Amino acid sequence: QVQLVESGGGLVQPGGSLRLSCAASGIIFNIYHMAWYRRAPGKQRELVATISSHGGTNYADSVKGRFTISRDNAKDTVYLQMNSLKPEDTAVYYCNALWVSTSYWGQGTQVTVSS
Repeated sequence: QVQLVESGGGLVQPGGSLRLSCAASGIIFNIYHMAWYRRAPGKQRELVATISSHGGTNYADSVKGRFTISRDNAKDTVYLQMNSLKPEDTAVYYCNALWVSTSYWGQGTQVTVSS
C-alpha cells in the first residue's frame, strides 16, 4: 500500500519559516519525481516546487528564493523548507510522487501565515 504522509504545517507569522516533510512508503522512492503543490481557499491547485529523481529542482516564480525543496533517499522523504513566509502562502500543501504515468498524493498539511 502506497502512502505519502505530510507533516510540519501549522500557524506562523509573516516572515517566519516552516519545514514540511513528506514520508513515502510502498514505492521505490529514489526513482520517483517528487513535488509539492498547494491549494489556497477559492483557488486552483498550484505547483510549488519539484525535485527529480536525480535531484534537479524547479520552483514557481512566487516562491523562488524563499522555498527550497530537497530529498533524502535514505529516508524516503522529501522536504520543503519555507522561509520569509507571506500571508499569500496560506494553503493546504500536498506532496506528490510521479513516475511515468503513476502518480500518488498525500493527504495535505495546512499552512497558515497570519499575524
